[in-house]
Amino acid sequence: MSEPRFRRPARLDPRDAESLADPSDPALRDEVAHTTARAVVSRARASEDPVVVERLVRLVETEGLDAVAALWSDAAPVTLPGALWRLYSLREWVLRDPQTVGLRYRLGAGAAPVHEAVAGVPRPPEPADLRALADAVLSGVFAGDLAVALERAAAFCRILATGAAFDADAREAADPGGADRMTRGASGLLRTAEELEQAAGYWRAGMLD
Repeated sequence: MSEPRFRRPARLDPRDAESLADPSDPALRDEVAHTTARAVVSRARASEDPVVVERLVRLVETEGLDAVAALWSDAAPVTLPGALWRLYSLREWVLRDPQTVGLRYRLGAGAAPVHEAVAGVPRPPEPADLRALADAVLSGVFAGDLAVALERAAAFCRILATGAAFDADAREAADPGGADRMTRGASGLLRTAEELEQAAGYWRAGMLD
């Protein structure tokens, strides 16, 4: 018997998670994170329905970032729910602050030509180009080569990390506190890139859960 077509994403409401598991129990929260991530991704990929993919790409806009965070933000980085949380967070940053993201990208792209080619963002990037990348990455998770989608996101994060580091250096004399925050942000972006690259490798090996 064939699996029913997945017509719309399940609502990712924190109250739904609470009904499945005691929120104070880390093991059960982790189980919920993995179960919901597997369900959303596998059903979307099985459906091959562009309407479903579009709804999932815009999930944060309909459910809210807090709802997605409640299910997936505590998951280990190199897992399916952990990767999904990082991709949705990255998209949300692009949508909320395209000017900063664009500046970081412009500063970092010249020093990372290989990653720029993988990310596939025109230079200089317009806000629409950045949004298109964020949407394409998530679309690739739900319909396409998931490993390639993760690698594109990782390359994007590496470029942004390089740009943030350059920006921090430029601001060091005038704003040492701000420069320090940017340096920490660059380290966080680099760590995210490494985690997404690992997740891509795990997916190819059939080990990403």
